[in-house]
Amino acid sequence: MPELPEVEIVKRGMEGAMLGPAIKTLRLNRPDLRYPFTQGMEKAVKGRAVEGLERRGKYIITHLKGALALVLHLGMSGSVRIFNAGEAYTPALHDHAVFTLDNGGSVALNDPRRFGFLLMYKGGAWQNSSPFSAMGPEPLGNSFSGPVLAERLAGRKAPIKPALLDQTVVAGLGNIYVCEALYEAGISPLRPAGDLKTKECEALAASIRNVLTRAIEAGGSSLRDYRHTDGGLGCFQHSFSVYDREGQACPACAAAKVKCDVTRIVQAGRSTFYCGRRQH
Repeated sequence: MPELPEVEIVKRGMEGAMLGPAIKTLRLNRPDLRYPFTQGMEKAVKGRAVEGLERRGKYIITHLKGALALVLHLGMSGSVRIFNAGEAYTPALHDHAVFTLDNGGSVALNDPRRFGFLLMYKGGAWQNSSPFSAMGPEPLGNSFSGPVLAERLAGRKAPIKPALLDQTVVAGLGNIYVCEALYEAGISPLRPAGDLKTKECEALAASIRNVLTRAIEAGGSSLRDYRHTDGGLGCFQHSFSVYDREGQACPACAAAKVKCDVTRIVQAGRSTFYCGRRQH
């Protein structure tokens, strides 16, 4: 599933293509994805200009003129294909929603597994719906810091790794980047979340920001289905320190010429990778 950096990259691609033009048509090629498409959405969006796009957690919100919002989630295998003005749209299998714009461009939502969704809301109603109403702070936003993280983790007995995957603690974090941030901060994924000290929370918040920022700069991580809106691949997978590196030396231990092997365990049904020598 695309995590925050991948969703941010897709949002930026959509922004470049959709911001400004009006939607000429929306064609839905099936009645539903994970959920049924909002009734009347095709008619409602017709002729409305796109005024802005934002990312909240792992979701993309497209704001249309006239106080309408489209909420997109890419699910496990969703992707967005952009066809700029003058570039003909070429239909593909699993293109379930296709926007045509009045500048001649097209935007297609492709989702082979159909775990994603596209829903329409009036005004700011999306903010009061699930999961947004309970979502934690944006890790790249001004409201996220070490003290804020410490407050959100206080009293939690669950290990820090699955705690960070809880979207009510911090928005947008996923398995890859939590593993990488914990490694960078030198914190064991087995530590009870509520036991982290203030300085550790500050180090972890800084590591989360750093890892996410570097991943966005690298275009995200392409492991299975994720692609940019132009079809390109992300490169951050070539910079993993521990994720998917079981049995290999982590960068710090390799540089120090100290023997260590990255360990893989399962926490809350998800694979966790860490260096037992560096992370405590």
